Amino acid sequence: MELSEIESVELSYLQLEDYQELKTVMVDAYQSMPEAYWKEEHIQTLLKKFPEGQVVLKVNGLLAGCALSLIIDEDQFEENHTYREITANYTFNSHRADGDLLYGIDVFIKPEFRGLRLGRRLYDYRKELCENLNLKGIAFGGRIPNYHKYSNKLSPKEYIEKVRSREIHDPVLNFQISNDFHPTRVLKGYLEGDTASNEYAVLLEWNNIYYESPKKKPTSDKTIVRLGLIQWQMRPYENIEALLQQAEYFIDAVSGYRSDFALFPEFFNAPLMASDNHLSEADAIRRLAKHTDQIIERFSGFAISYNINIVSGSMPELRDGNLYNVGYLCRRDGTVERYEKIHVTPDEAKVWGMQGGSSLQVFDTDCGKVGILICYDSEFPELSRLLALEGMDILFVPFLTDTQNGYSRVRNCAQARAIENECYVAIAGSVGNLPNVHNMDIQFAQSMVFTPCDFAFPTNGIKAEATPNTEMILIADVDLSLLRELNQFGSVRNLKDRRSDIYEVKRTSLSSSS
Repeated sequence: MELSEIESVELSYLQLEDYQELKTVMVDAYQSMPEAYWKEEHIQTLLKKFPEGQVVLKVNGLLAGCALSLIIDEDQFEENHTYREITANYTFNSHRADGDLLYGIDVFIKPEFRGLRLGRRLYDYRKELCENLNLKGIAFGGRIPNYHKYSNKLSPKEYIEKVRSREIHDPVLNFQISNDFHPTRVLKGYLEGDTASNEYAVLLEWNNIYYESPKKKPTSDKTIVRLGLIQWQMRPYENIEALLQQAEYFIDAVSGYRSDFALFPEFFNAPLMASDNHLSEADAIRRLAKHTDQIIERFSGFAISYNINIVSGSMPELRDGNLYNVGYLCRRDGTVERYEKIHVTPDEAKVWGMQGGSSLQVFDTDCGKVGILICYDSEFPELSRLLALEGMDILFVPFLTDTQNGYSRVRNCAQARAIENECYVAIAGSVGNLPNVHNMDIQFAQSMVFTPCDFAFPTNGIKAEATPNTEMILIADVDLSLLRELNQFGSVRNLKDRRSDIYEVKRTSLSSSS
C-alpha cells in the first residue's frame, strides 16, 4: 500500500470479534512458519487476563498489525528462557497483574502494510503503557530471521554485532534497535520451529526512565522544583542580628512563592567585617568566622519554619587552625550538611591565608540530588562531572565577583556545566559595595538559572536571569523529568556518549564523598 492510499489509521484494543481477520494477518506475516498463528482460545485468554496489553492497528478499516503483551515478575524468570516458558506453555499463566516488567509476546505487520512505519506506533503504545503502569521496562525475544544465511560462518553474537554496525541488514533487529531497544543477550532454542533464526532470538530491552520503585514510606519527591535565588545587596549592618533579619526577610519572600530552595551568595556575611576593619585582612576574616556557627543554627531554624531548603552560600570557618571557605545545606527536615570550596583563588590564599577543602559530594534532598560548588570551583569542569556521574540534578553556585570579567568567568563556565552534565545550574551573587571592608570593596553580579540546550529547554539555555547589579530575588521552576528524557533521547547525549575507553574522570584517594 502507498501512503497516498491511506485515509485513516486507528490504534484500538483487540476484540475477540477481530479474530478471523487477525488469523489471516498472522498467516501472511509468518509465511516461513505457516502454522504459527494463535488459536481463538489463546486470544480469549489474553483478553481476559490483560485487555489493555493487546492492541491492533487498522488502516482504512482493515487490520494491518497487532501487538500482544503480558506483565511478568522479572525476578521469576531466568535470563535464559524460552518462548514456551515465558508464556507458561501458551496458557499465559505467567501474567502477573502486580508484576514489574512488560513482556512482548508478539508483534506483526501484514506484508502489504510494511514500510509505512506502522510498527513504530505499536512500540510507542507499549512504551506509553509501560510508563502509565509504572513498570521497569519492556523486554521480548526478538527473532533474527536472516541469521540462517550466515549461520555457517558467524556466531549469533557476531551476527548481532554486524547488524548493529550496519554491515548486515536484518529487518526485525534493525527495526527494534532503531526504536531504542538494546540487545542484552542471545537466547538459544527460544522459539520452536523458527528455522530462519535457527531458533535463536535476541533478548531486547527498553528501560522506563520514569519508573519509580515502590516506596515503603510516604515521600514528597517532586519533578517540578522551584528555585529562589537571592541577589544580595552588600550594605553595613550594626550587628549579626541585623544581618540575620535581612536574611530572614529574603527567605520569607522566596518561601512565600513556594520555592523549594533558597540560594545565598558566597560570603554574603562579609559586611560584619566592617567593625574589624582596623585589623589586617587575615585577622578580620578570622573574626568573621566566629559567627558561622550561629548563622547556620539560625538558618537551620529558618529552613524548618519556612519549609524551604537553604543553600547558605558560603562563609569562613576555622578548623584545626586552618581557614576554609565553606557553606551548609540546611534542609527543611532539620538535617544539615557541609560543603567546602575546593579551589581557593590566588587572592584568597595570599590575602586571607585560606586553604582549599577536599570534600565533594552529591546531596539527597526531597527535590532530587543536588551539588554545590562555590564560585571558582565552577571553573573546574572535573568537579561537576564527578557530581553528574553520581546523579546530580541541580548544581548550585554561590559566587562573589568584584569585576565584570570575573563574573563572566563564573557565568560562562556555569552555563557550560549545564550543557556538558545535563543538569540545571543556579548561580547567585552579591551586588553593591562595602567601602569599610578591606578586600571586599565592590561587587558585580547577575544571578541566573541555566539549562541544557535542547528542544525541551530554552534555545539559549537560560531559564531565568536577574537584573544586573540590583538587589532582588529570582524565582524559576525547573523540571527534573526533562533531564531524564534528555539523557536517554536528547539530540546529543553528553553523558552517555563519553568515550570512557579513552579517558575518565575519577576521584583520587585524597578526595572524599558521603
